[in-house]
Amino acid sequence: MESNKYITVAYKLYTIEDGERELIEEAKADRPFQFISGLGTTLESFENQIVNLKKEDTFNFTIASEDAYGEFDNDHVIDLPKHIFEIEGKFDVEKVREGNVVPLMDTEGRRLNGMVVEVKNDVVVVDMNHPLAGADLNFIGKVVENRPATAEEIQGMINLMASEGCNCGCDSCGDNCDDHDCGGYCH
Repeated sequence: MESNKYITVAYKLYTIEDGERELIEEAKADRPFQFISGLGTTLESFENQIVNLKKEDTFNFTIASEDAYGEFDNDHVIDLPKHIFEIEGKFDVEKVREGNVVPLMDTEGRRLNGMVVEVKNDVVVVDMNHPLAGADLNFIGKVVENRPATAEEIQGMINLMASEGCNCGCDSCGDNCDDHDCGGYCH
């Protein structure tokens, strides 16, 4: 695979689960999804499909769940002690409620996001699976740009990756980035 290509694509992303297809994300041509090939910022299976296309080429491909975000794993739905969600001794009822994504940190200091499944008396049930785990992904779109990346673009992407944030104003993607125009960096 060719590295260090600046690529932007406009696409619609559909999930396919149990034969049902659902539109879940769209990157329009005026705010395309952008990445630099070879840096590991996108799914390898996605990048492999796009990297050799030229500007204006269209695409329509499906990535099986095992080549995307894996199968849903029930072992990744965990009970966490409710006290870890306390701020100044009080449980954070605003952010820690069913359906919300909460930022967490593992024992090695890595940031993770989990979706709150249920709040019980003494534990919070959190789903640590990727939101798209278990789904086949169908991408339909067009290449907006595909050219060698400049040194500044490469450095900018490295800086973005090092900050573990995104460029959409939601800080660490603990927020719902669907409310921001992040061009896909958060996903």
